[in-house]
Amino acid sequence: MEMQNYIYEDILEAGRKVNWQIEDIIGGDKKLDFSRRFLPESLARVEELAFLSEGEKRILSQIRGNAYLNIFGLVEEFILPFVMDHARPTLAQDDDRTRALLAFASEEAKHIQLFKRFREEFADGFGSVPDMIGPPEAVAKHVLSHHPLGVALVILHIEWMTQRHFLDSVVGDQQLDPQFKSLLRYHWMEEAQHAKLDTLMVFNIAREMDAAEISAGVEGYLKIGGFLDEGLKQQTEFDLAAFEKAAGRKLDELERDEFIRVQHQANRWTYLGTGMTHPKFLEVVGALSTAAREQLEEVAPVFC
Repeated sequence: MEMQNYIYEDILEAGRKVNWQIEDIIGGDKKLDFSRRFLPESLARVEELAFLSEGEKRILSQIRGNAYLNIFGLVEEFILPFVMDHARPTLAQDDDRTRALLAFASEEAKHIQLFKRFREEFADGFGSVPDMIGPPEAVAKHVLSHHPLGVALVILHIEWMTQRHFLDSVVGDQQLDPQFKSLLRYHWMEEAQHAKLDTLMVFNIAREMDAAEISAGVEGYLKIGGFLDEGLKQQTEFDLAAFEKAAGRKLDELERDEFIRVQHQANRWTYLGTGMTHPKFLEVVGALSTAAREQLEEVAPVFC
């Protein structure tokens, strides 16, 4: 099993150079601009809904942007305790490793707080509060009940997914609200280090496992993915209700069916496909098991 060439000391140093605070990036004169779109089209896929006006597509993009940061807040509710539990047994063995993992946990806690602040500002500016899947505690309990390697792989999937979203979709999109882009940028900056740390965490968890145990861990990853996919279907229903309320009109039956079809698949791509097909993620899975990588590559098109 080949380890990635990541070093705890280097990750700590990179993290120190980022070191932003919540009040630096949200609040005061740093306001969301509701005349602009929030989520990039490659993730939002609002243009596929031809029966929506330009204004309605903007509203849906904002609803999807709100769900995006709320879902990140949701998943970070299980990332935080998992990282803490992983760090605890070896606190005295490697100072750099301990400090890096504690910084990882601290930054995830900061992200949770940031997204709560965003939710408050979104509600003030948008005029209503869209429903969200959850509650976070129940989701965390379910996810953490799975095989530890499966949970670690889900977290790694999320970290590389974040990188892909920002670099491939957000950074070059000039239609988006600059404040929303700024929040995604600062989140991306810290998640870049988390992807490295979680890679090391995956290999550390798998180090003493045989092929059957690794296979069980990958199966756990897929089960969590299925659970999250069910949540995304429910979130699509919530987004539809929020859209109809904000737009002030009810879609007809055919439009509603098309909305659910397009937006559920858009959510699948955003949160499942982009992580499952990320080359760095597949590289790690392949290092654990060639068969597991082939299995994921076979499953992934469903979420694209």
